[in-house]
Amino acid sequence: MAVAALVSLEEYLSTSYDPDCDYVEGRLVDRNAGERDHSYLQVTITSLLLQRGLFAFTELRIQVGPGRFRIPDVLGEREMPKSRFLRRPPYIVVEILSPDDRASDMAEKIDDYLAFGVENVWVIDPRRRHLTAHTQSGSLRCAGQVRTTDGQISISLEEIFGRMPPAATDMPPAGTE
Repeated sequence: MAVAALVSLEEYLSTSYDPDCDYVEGRLVDRNAGERDHSYLQVTITSLLLQRGLFAFTELRIQVGPGRFRIPDVLGEREMPKSRFLRRPPYIVVEILSPDDRASDMAEKIDDYLAFGVENVWVIDPRRRHLTAHTQSGSLRCAGQVRTTDGQISISLEEIFGRMPPAATDMPPAGTE
């Protein structure tokens, strides 16, 4: 098993990674993204949060602890952040599952967000068209709609998944049949 070299916090914050990655106590942690359904839902959630009067961001770093940075797929804020990454809990964090995501890795992210004080952590499964809301009180798979803990934001699952295209298929490149 290969051992990854540790990266300093200063190096992480001053380097552009492609694709960008989380930072967990000196380790760079890959994020899975870049597929059609994931991208579609990122844009959809961002738009829905904007429509509800929030400032919405894709892939904005959050310092969830002294040596821990997470980059959620989407986050919603009540106020425009003043710095280049967040050092306080955002109002809503949204993670969109990709086929390569491992349950244990996602659970660790959710734990980081909740321990940091994020009140609304939403995890979307595009394949099954499910949304699970995680809060300090527990987790709930949403039916019909998702609401923030304070009840101020409500989004129907129809708004999220209603216009989503059918499951993508991997077609061979043209001319290779």
